[in-house]
Amino acid sequence: MLPAPQAILFDLDGTLLDTAPDMAAALNQLRAEHGLAPMPFAEIRPNVSNGARGLLGIGLGIGPDHDTYDQLRDRFLALYAADLAVHTCLFPGLEALVDSLEQRAMPWGVVTNKPGGLTHRLLEALKLEPAVVVCGDELERAKPHPDPLLFAAGKLRLPPSTIWYIGDHERDIIAGNAADMPTIAGRWGYLDGERPIEAWGATLVIDHPEEIAGLLPGSDLHAANPDAVDAK
Repeated sequence: MLPAPQAILFDLDGTLLDTAPDMAAALNQLRAEHGLAPMPFAEIRPNVSNGARGLLGIGLGIGPDHDTYDQLRDRFLALYAADLAVHTCLFPGLEALVDSLEQRAMPWGVVTNKPGGLTHRLLEALKLEPAVVVCGDELERAKPHPDPLLFAAGKLRLPPSTIWYIGDHERDIIAGNAADMPTIAGRWGYLDGERPIEAWGATLVIDHPEEIAGLLPGSDLHAANPDAVDAK
């Protein structure tokens, strides 16, 4: 059972924002520069939450130990940064949720492993103003370590146990659980297929982002299913 939240934190790629189309475009641009045919979007999408490392792994077959990895990563990030908000948008239902949270005066934020420069540019382009943003290069340790989530809770001046963390990757749930936050795993995200989402250990697994609003105390869906959230 989820305790009623005082704030909600989201992972970025694959949870709050559908960034896959723009990241896939950058990867295929990089492949084209190396004389390779475009990869199907369906093959790229599940790896987007793994960032540049994961995308270079499937797109060019290289990892961080490769001689040209740093150069190719920088080129990929440059291509992505040039067009990072062409097709990127909030997942269905999340614009209304963000509006609802702001009307409730309930703070919401983003905790992501995405680099800060890209994260802040993307949020600005989409005119999103979270109460707190913690990026992958902000602290010494990123997710799956709980440090970024604990740092966000400190910025919000709230106990971690009163904050929901929502993510689409097992590292999100590992980090949230370690931070003593109730965790929600989103099946709509970029699931990489390594382990079933039910095995991640999330407090709750949901299929669609629209379901989040129904979990909040005071909503019509919560009234119909009060056992989903402990309003105490």
